[in-house]
Amino acid sequence: MILRFLAVALFAVTTVSSQTPPSLPSNFQQRTIHSPEGADIFVRSGGSGPVVVLIHGYAENSDSWAPLAADLMKDHTVVVPDLRGIGRSSKPTDGYDKKTQAKDIRAVVTALGYDKTSVVAHDIGNMVAYAYAATYPDKVERLVVMDAPIPGIDPWNEILLNPGVWHFNFHGPDAERLVAGRERIYFDRIWNDFTADPGTPDEATRNFFAATYAQPGGMRAGFAQFAAFSQDAKDNKVFEQTKLTMPVMAVGGEKSFGALQAVIMRHVATNVQEEVVAGSGHWLMEERPAYTVALIRKFLDGPLVAHSVASSADGGANEERLTPAEYKFPQVGNPGTGSSGVGGIQTVVLKGNPDQGGVYTIMLRVPAHTRIAAHSHRDDRVATVISGTWHIGYGDKFDEAKLKPLPPGSFFTEPPSRNHFAETGDEPVVVQITGFGPSSTEYVDATHEPGTPTRRIHSALPTMS
Repeated sequence: MILRFLAVALFAVTTVSSQTPPSLPSNFQQRTIHSPEGADIFVRSGGSGPVVVLIHGYAENSDSWAPLAADLMKDHTVVVPDLRGIGRSSKPTDGYDKKTQAKDIRAVVTALGYDKTSVVAHDIGNMVAYAYAATYPDKVERLVVMDAPIPGIDPWNEILLNPGVWHFNFHGPDAERLVAGRERIYFDRIWNDFTADPGTPDEATRNFFAATYAQPGGMRAGFAQFAAFSQDAKDNKVFEQTKLTMPVMAVGGEKSFGALQAVIMRHVATNVQEEVVAGSGHWLMEERPAYTVALIRKFLDGPLVAHSVASSADGGANEERLTPAEYKFPQVGNPGTGSSGVGGIQTVVLKGNPDQGGVYTIMLRVPAHTRIAAHSHRDDRVATVISGTWHIGYGDKFDEAKLKPLPPGSFFTEPPSRNHFAETGDEPVVVQITGFGPSSTEYVDATHEPGTPTRRIHSALPTMS
C-alpha cells in the first residue's frame, strides 16, 4: 500500500513539474518600440508571409498566444505586442483608453515596416482591436475577436449590471493595497470564475501571469484598463456610427459568451461570421487551443465570405418566395436564438435576425418524442404549425393535462415572458415563428435548461475581463 501511495505521489509531482508556462517561439525577434502616445511597447515577431497582429487580454500577456503564434509563423508574419502597462511594456500613468492603445499598436506595426495586417484579439484585446479597426479601417484586412464585450456597445449596460463583473469596478489605490502580495489570489478568482475546466489555466501558467502583474506598477496599470471603460464607451459610440466592413469572425466560448460575441459585433460591423467553441469557457487558448487555432487559421486563410445581415433597403433585397421543399434545414441540430434550445431542434432563419432588434421569422423542426419544459421568451411571438401535430400548453411547469394538440395549419401565440411548454408525438413537427427581436429563452427551472447559447449568455456574462 505504501509503495502504491509513493508511486501515485511521484506521478503527481512529475505531472505538476512537467507543466511549463506559455512562451512564444524562442526564435521570435524582440524589440521595444516607443509609441508617440507616451508608452514603450515590448513586441516580439517572427515567421514570414501575410502579417497578423495578436492582441492579448487581461490576466495574461502576449505569451498567452503561444499555441497560435507557433502555428501561424509557418506561413505568416506574426506580431505579438504586450499592451501598455502589461508584461514587459512600460507602465505610464495614463493612456489606457483603448483609442490611445490602438495608436500604440499602429506605432508598432509601422515601426516594424508593415502597413496592412489581419488582427486577432481576446478579452480586453478585443476592445483595443475594435478601436484599431475603427481608427484604421483600411489597414485591417480581417479581424478576429474572442470572448469579450465592447464598452458602450449593446448589451454593455446589461453586462455592467451583472455582479459577476465586479472586477470591472475594482481599481484605485485601495484596491492596489489590498491585492499587493496577493496577486495570485485575485487572479485565481477571475481564472476560476471564467473557465469551463477547473484545471485551466494550469498552475505554471497561473504563477507565470500572476508574477508579471506583481511587478512594480503592474496592478495599477492593469486596473487602469478597467478605469478607462467609461471613456472607451464614449469613443465607441462615435466609432459605431461607421460600421466596419472588413470580414470579422466573432468567437465565443460555449460556456462563456457563446453566440453573444457575434451579436455584439453585428452592432459595429457588416460582415460578421459567428463561431462558438464547444466545451470552452473564456480562456480559449488554454482550454481548447488546438480547435481555436484551427478555427482562426481557417478564417485567416480561407476565401472571403459575406456574412452580412439582409438589407432592409428598397430594391427587393428582402423579397423571398419559398416552397416547403426549399427550406434548407441543416443536417444536424442547431438550436438558436428564439428556440427552446433543445439539442435536436433544427433552425432556419427565414427573415431578419432574432439576436437583433426588428421583425424576424424562424422555422423550427422539432424531433419526434421531444418534451420541452416550461420556459418563456422576452419578445411577443406568433406561430403556425406547418407539419406534424404540436402539443402546447401555458403554465409554470409541464402539465400534460394542459396540452392542446395543434394539427398542421394551427395558430398559437407566445406572449412576452409568458411561460409555456410543449411536446411532440410519434412524428417530427415543423413550426414557423415570427417575433420582434431581440429574442431570448428563459427556463422556469434552471435544472431543465438544455444549455443553449442564449440562456448561457445571461448566466455567464461575467466571463469577460
